[in-house]
Amino acid sequence: MSGFSDRERGQEEKFAREQDQTFRIHARRNKLLGLWIADQMGLSGEQADAYALTLIKADMREPGDDDVVQQALADLSENGLPADET
Repeated sequence: MSGFSDRERGQEEKFAREQDQTFRIHARRNKLLGLWIADQMGLSGEQADAYALTLIKADMREPGDDDVVQQALADLSENGLPADET
């Protein structure tokens, strides 16, 4: 029975690592997108970092990427920058 328990524990650890890696990849993507948008809006330094953090947090509102896309489009539009989903 120990072999089965070890295998199950190994699978759970693998799943946890994969979920952590996916989270980190998405957070990094959102940070880079946020920094690019901040640059487009004329923000720099701490203001740019703070804006990037808003996109990272936006991704935690609901599953999927739609929340990030909607936040980014809204922020670009509010600042008079051209934006659409295509």
